[in-house]
Amino acid sequence: MTLALALTGTGVLAGAAALAGMPLPHGPHGPAAPAPAPSLGPAPAAAPGAPGIGDPLMPLAGNGGYTVRRYTLDFDWQAPRTPFAAGATINATATQSLSRFDLDFAGNTLRGVTVDGAPAAAVRDGDELVVTAPRPIPRGSAFTVHVGYTADPTQHRHRDDAIQDYGWVPTSDGTVVCAQPDGAKMIFPANDHPSLRAPVTFRITTPSGLSAVANGRLVERVRRPDGRVRWTYDSEQPVAAQLIQLAIGKFAFVDGTGPHGLPLRDVVPAGLVSDTESYRSLTPEHLAWLEQRLGPYPFRRYGVLVGDTDLPVALETQSLSVVPKDDLLGDRVDAERNLVHELTHHWTGDSVGLRRWSDLWLSEGHARFYERLYSDEHGGVNMESTMRAAYEQHDQWRHDEGAPAEPTRRTLFKVMRYDGSALVLYALREKVGAETFERIERTWVTKYQGRSAGTREFVALASQVAGEDLAPFLTAWLYGPDTPPMPGHPDWRTDPVED
Repeated sequence: MTLALALTGTGVLAGAAALAGMPLPHGPHGPAAPAPAPSLGPAPAAAPGAPGIGDPLMPLAGNGGYTVRRYTLDFDWQAPRTPFAAGATINATATQSLSRFDLDFAGNTLRGVTVDGAPAAAVRDGDELVVTAPRPIPRGSAFTVHVGYTADPTQHRHRDDAIQDYGWVPTSDGTVVCAQPDGAKMIFPANDHPSLRAPVTFRITTPSGLSAVANGRLVERVRRPDGRVRWTYDSEQPVAAQLIQLAIGKFAFVDGTGPHGLPLRDVVPAGLVSDTESYRSLTPEHLAWLEQRLGPYPFRRYGVLVGDTDLPVALETQSLSVVPKDDLLGDRVDAERNLVHELTHHWTGDSVGLRRWSDLWLSEGHARFYERLYSDEHGGVNMESTMRAAYEQHDQWRHDEGAPAEPTRRTLFKVMRYDGSALVLYALREKVGAETFERIERTWVTKYQGRSAGTREFVALASQVAGEDLAPFLTAWLYGPDTPPMPGHPDWRTDPVED
């Protein structure tokens, strides 16, 4: 996600609890018959899965008691702002014996729920859909949930930060989706937390003359006897619910090739292909520049979806970044900042996912840092000047929006998570030197590729790579009430804080 370009540019530490394995008992070897397996007592009684995974900022985000192995989503699109039939099939595995479980699911008209093909009871509780299967689901069992519903493509919510409106975002002839931070539940029933990811199959049926696109690879395009077309996409790799994309419209698909033969696919409203081509064609250069600093691009394909909307918001939906048309029709420096910002997220935020929402500084701070660094090297404002300006305002941001790793839900996507968090990375580079900083960065995105990690892991890894304990230094920057001195810049001063 890119904050508006005016100044700009995604906590409380909480590690995931590790499950301790219990060794299996074994008896003596020899000719005697093996001893019977020891009794482990009765199976634990079935209990409800937790309605959230306990993220302090969004306590009901995600769900306990199961993991999702795959989503299969069916959408029978009709027309802009028109309800349509939809269904979600969720293949899951129980991590406890379940009497019932929750799905994150907001709005939309529920038609019916089945578990393993049998009708299941389902009730609404705010943004939670509470499902009771016909019989308890044993721990370790695979099960399949199907939710039939009528999707409402006008459904959206608003935040007073960089996100603005999110959920379904209408266009003149279709829609794009902005699910960040917790808007996926307006699109489909989900296990909606950034630390949770699963592969997704999209099956989208459109009227003749419209196209559909989603994360990953186009697997099949089939014209039905009635003239409607079904598009099937496979995300190819697991994706967090906040990073899904589903767009429908009169699109042109523009194919290309990136470094090392990486398949590129831009999706552009038909009337904007030529006008946006000059900036879209820079993607191979952006990829090569970032690979020099962060290592190989972590997904199997990439592309830009040009958003024909009024929202001034770009978004790092996995393998297919949304960039508003106005960004690609204006100044080159500003356009490249947004393009590089969203592409950087594919290393930090998409591939290396967030453990908790308070770790958002790692995602947005990295994207803003490399956006600024690229711009500095390609005709934009000097990096040191932008960081000094951020330093001057840092105490005010801490006062208004919390320290970089201590957002509230309301201030999650405020400027502190962008320029304020990029400043933390700049301070780290000034502290350890450019060469060590680059090793920290490459090690971070390599070690945690395809996994979720948070602030505690980053501090530990940075200390290990640098060969010194960086916890006191980074803790002051990430959690302190006042902005620490900037290494190497004793003359930098923060502005007085105003209430």
